[in-house]
Order: sequence, then structure tokens, then C-alpha cells
Amino acid sequence: MDNIRDDASPPPSGPTRRFGGLVQKLRHAGLRPTRQRLALASLLFERGNQHVCAEALYDEAQAANIRVSLATVYNTLHQFTEAGLLREVAVAPGRFYFDTNLSDHHHFYFEASGVLEDIAGGHVVLARLPTPPEGTAIARVDVVVRVAGTARV
Repeated sequence: MDNIRDDASPPPSGPTRRFGGLVQKLRHAGLRPTRQRLALASLLFERGNQHVCAEALYDEAQAANIRVSLATVYNTLHQFTEAGLLREVAVAPGRFYFDTNLSDHHHFYFEASGVLEDIAGGHVVLARLPTPPEGTAIARVDVVVRVAGTARV
């Protein structure tokens, strides 16, 4: 019975057909599913968990013939982060990665190669956290363990 549809509603077409799940994901996050957002979301979310920087995503978009500017990529990544679809990981001043894995976890950062690798949340144990300033609360703790030596690729 699930295959029966009301004749008054046409089958999905255009972006909804091509990006069906992503359209819903963006709408659920309060974002309008524009063509550029959908194309970038496809690169980000349809391959499992990954860590990307804006420049690498821009290069990937160009290789896939997606017409976006680097500024649009930056803006979209920040919009996705603010909407809760990505986590921003700072590895150095001015050097950020965007993480599609929203679960409780931390990272190894391989300094020689610039690669980030997930560490399961339970594998990092903090003995004690400082009391946050009055009127605030700790939202989460992100640990980045910097690794020197042989580069991971």
C-alpha cells in the first residue's frame, strides 16, 4: 500500500528527485535548499564521515563542474555549522576543518600531512574540568592531539 500515491501530487522532480534526502536535511536544519547548498551538501554528506577544509571542498566542487565561488563555499560551510550539520575543528590559528561526524569524538591531527583522524569519545578521559565562568556552562570539550613524525595520508 505504500506505493500508492494520490494522483493530485506529481512525482518528485528537479532538485527534490535528485537530492531528495538532502532537501529534507537542509529544510530540517532551517536552511533553504538552494542549488549551490544542495550541490555542496552532496559532496559533504553522501560519502560518510569526512573532514574537509574550504579550499579542498572548493577544488572538489570545481572538479565536479559545480559552479561556486570560494566565498560561497566558506559561507555555506559556516551556515551548515551554525545549523548543526557540521562541526568546526580548529587545528591552528586560521586553519579549520569541517567535520561531518557529529558524534562525541576527538581528533588526531597529523602535523606533517595535515590529516585529521577521529578518536572515539570514550578513548579520551579528562580527570577534571575547570568550573566555567559564572553564568555560563560547558557546551562540549574538543580535544585535538597533535601527532609529529611519520605523516598519515
